Amino acid sequence: MVLPNQLTVLRIILTPVFLFLFLSADPLLKQISLGVYVVAALTDWYDGWLARKFNYITNWGKFWDPLADKILTSGAFIGFVILKIVPLWMVIIIVFRDFIITGLRAYADYKGHSFHTSFYAKWKTFVQMAFLYYLMLVYVGINTTQIYSGNEKIFEVLMNRNFIYFTMLFITAITFHSGVTYLYKNRYLIINLFNHEA
Repeated sequence: MVLPNQLTVLRIILTPVFLFLFLSADPLLKQISLGVYVVAALTDWYDGWLARKFNYITNWGKFWDPLADKILTSGAFIGFVILKIVPLWMVIIIVFRDFIITGLRAYADYKGHSFHTSFYAKWKTFVQMAFLYYLMLVYVGINTTQIYSGNEKIFEVLMNRNFIYFTMLFITAITFHSGVTYLYKNRYLIINLFNHEA
């Protein structure tokens, strides 16, 4: 197995490791979980760079690399659901949409078809990731005495429930809408892909 594919597998393996540490009652483990998540996220950039630079592009990698990204992102969202920070129904919509679209794109790539990723979809992913990092940094900060002590009012504002709810609602809406838009714009490609299989 080439190195980029090994990094993809590592990203999948690190997802439950991150969740275990993140949901731990030990503040130190929560802090370590943030580092684990960042390392896992960096493997996405690095394996893509390696694959392009050294032409380590395989059908296996085309299928699993984007799915590994969504597994990691979904793991983080699920962690915040367990902590009762974000609503379950919103995360279900986000995870379902992302896995359907990512799985479809990965399958198309595997079969030699190319589905264009719009700027809208890339922007949606950026907003998702930015909010996840925001939540992780604030949550870990709250659970780090040296940072939280004396800054309670600031963290109360940063973790305001209404702000988190409506930000998540916005992210859920654009995630769902971008998915519907993607399916509509690529409807003929999708039909041809599955007609070819038939």
